[in-house]
Amino acid sequence: MKGQGHERFQQGYRNRAPTMTLAFLNPSRSFDEARSAVLFVGHDGMFEIRFFVEMAALAEGHVRETRMSESLCLSAFDARRPSIHRVAQRVYDRRRCNLNTLTAADFR
Repeated sequence: MKGQGHERFQQGYRNRAPTMTLAFLNPSRSFDEARSAVLFVGHDGMFEIRFFVEMAALAEGHVRETRMSESLCLSAFDARRPSIHRVAQRVYDRRRCNLNTLTAADFR
């Protein structure tokens, strides 16, 4: 009888998704020209979680250009950092990947 209760407890524990909040401890970000995106990092406990924000997502609310400059992308990221972090948390909660790309659709 004692073993059955313990077994049920362990099953319930295994089926529960961990609820860890991302921390954005490092404010640095960089532009990745090959991906046309801004890279930034969050942390889930001791795990580093990388995010790319596509140029199209950064262009929301700005004059649409075929190609934004690196400095314009980084400035747009800085201006929208709080909302980018909220979207990153939501995307990470759904996907639980260590590399995530945020698109314009994620911000809608």
